[in-house]
Amino acid sequence: MTVPDLEAEVAKGESDTLEFKKTTAEREAAMRTLCGMLNGSGGRVLIGVTEAGKIRGQDVSDATLKDMAQVLAQFDPAAPFRQQWVLLPDGKRVLVIEADASPVAPHTYNGRPYRRLNSTTSVLPQAEYQRRLLERDHATRRWETLPAAGSPVLDMPEVRRMLSDAVAAGRLETPITDPRQALEKLGLVNAQRTTQAAVVAFAVEPFPDYPQCALRLARFRGVTKAEFLDQQQLTGHAFKLLREADLFLRRHLPVAGRFEPGVMERKDEPLFPPLALREALVNALAHRDYSIPGGAVSVAVYDDRVEITSTGTLPFGLTVSDLVRDHVSKPRNPLLAEVFFRRGLIEKWGRGTQRIIDLCVAAGHPPPEFEERAGDVTVRFIPSGYVPPHRIEHDLTDRQRRILHALRDGRPHRADAIRAGVDPNIPDRTLRNDLTLLKSWGLIQTSGRGAGARWSLV
Repeated sequence: MTVPDLEAEVAKGESDTLEFKKTTAEREAAMRTLCGMLNGSGGRVLIGVTEAGKIRGQDVSDATLKDMAQVLAQFDPAAPFRQQWVLLPDGKRVLVIEADASPVAPHTYNGRPYRRLNSTTSVLPQAEYQRRLLERDHATRRWETLPAAGSPVLDMPEVRRMLSDAVAAGRLETPITDPRQALEKLGLVNAQRTTQAAVVAFAVEPFPDYPQCALRLARFRGVTKAEFLDQQQLTGHAFKLLREADLFLRRHLPVAGRFEPGVMERKDEPLFPPLALREALVNALAHRDYSIPGGAVSVAVYDDRVEITSTGTLPFGLTVSDLVRDHVSKPRNPLLAEVFFRRGLIEKWGRGTQRIIDLCVAAGHPPPEFEERAGDVTVRFIPSGYVPPHRIEHDLTDRQRRILHALRDGRPHRADAIRAGVDPNIPDRTLRNDLTLLKSWGLIQTSGRGAGARWSLV
């Protein structure tokens, strides 16, 4: 850097990436600022420039150089600073120390982490520091990359199915037929050692070494956990558990009936979009925290909702509110997520939760609820506007179907408005009998009495 370069830099003024210090006597404050820059977008500290932007420089002795070397050694992890002494016409010097945004942030100086906001340096909050530490260590020391315990047997036919699915999904650039080679390419086997990610994805029987590779399935009577109608607990690799969960939901979720505009017959279809349920199951299996031995993925079916729960909090600072809008994809288990991606089961763009919402809303349901509580993450599916078939105990007449069709908007209607939408010639007694029967079967409800009564779909 030449003197004209230095003058141009100083003319910019202090900012989040540039700070001035009068002399090396302010080296402690300068190092805190450099720490904040390392933990942020990088920047420069100019020592020998006043706060007002006057280039003064300072005399440099061996003691000055020794002091600076000592303070620069107090960063953890060590940081690759670039230093330059700019010689001024009067023989004094300005020290320019430059730091890039660090790939191994967060750094500490003298045991404390710092951040840079605008032109101010402050201590990095503890929660943010811990989160960033986790992200930094995640790349090299995460649970899924560790060698597997024992000698797990992998389900090679399942690996072959994964390869076939990857080809069909267009997510395998170079065709691979050897399952072992595929496992190595995906990072699931390293130097002949099986990783824990491979256990989760393909182990024939992970139990008892990996009890967290578990699936809990329950169908409850009513809307609480007071009484089970069906209960299962299974262990196995993620794709086996995905199939079992899918079968359980198909067995216990009713095929629901609804009446659509212009259609007289009831339309039967799964209560919730199968793709939305599958997306939630895949997210739970791919992104849960497998480092918790007692954890599992749980599927609970109630009379009024379905809940899919996975062990572990949301990773890397994500919040529940982030899940309903565009957010950066930060998978807790990148190796495992890659296997699901190759198989065409997930995308890489962090839109899985938004896709669940879109599918449910398109099917006429409210958006699912996302909840993080007590170390678990839950997706809750709530139905809307559907009539479960088990509540229809009698065949409906054509006229009764027309009545339900007239009430399809969900709003309360008086009997004369219903008649107008069905058949203006229906006798009062006939219409009243039909409405009473439909109410007794739990299909419609009423409010008010007599001529002022209003009827609506349940």
